[in-house]
Amino acid sequence: MERNKVVLVDQNDQTVGEMDKLLAHERGELHRAFSIFIFNSRGEMLIHQRAADKYHGGGLWTNACCSHPQLHEDLEQGALQRLQFEMGLVCPINALFSFIYHAKVENDLIEHEFDHVFVGYSDDTPLPNPAEVQDFRWISVSKLQEEIRTSPEKFTYWFKSALDQVLSTLEQTNSFATNR
Repeated sequence: MERNKVVLVDQNDQTVGEMDKLLAHERGELHRAFSIFIFNSRGEMLIHQRAADKYHGGGLWTNACCSHPQLHEDLEQGALQRLQFEMGLVCPINALFSFIYHAKVENDLIEHEFDHVFVGYSDDTPLPNPAEVQDFRWISVSKLQEEIRTSPEKFTYWFKSALDQVLSTLEQTNSFATNR
């Protein structure tokens, strides 16, 4: 399930083209992405450590799944397929919000994404793909926030950027019970 291309978009998430994934990250081109946050019935969040040999973010901790939909691919369907491919999980997901971010990351790359954020709930044990995932764990929100506060360099930029808004949105909609 190789995803070597990204969908270039404008500020309104309208498709304007397609580009090689690495080239888009070298140039900092705005492209479509998705991030999936998974919680269990104890209110813990599933996070994973990206495989060490990823061209960026290798070895960093992040949300359950993040990737790029392909041209003409249904966004939610692509996200569900990627969740199964990366984490071996199958569960319903719901769209929460979208946001744009721009950040310089390691290896002289630039993340500039129109990121669609989804949330899902599962008590299943992940079966991660070792080409994508080095490690995973379920963690309470309070412990996660403390780890990010004390060691922010261990987490991906997009995860840290979206986390507070994910938690706030879930609390506002009463969709989530935290372990705080």
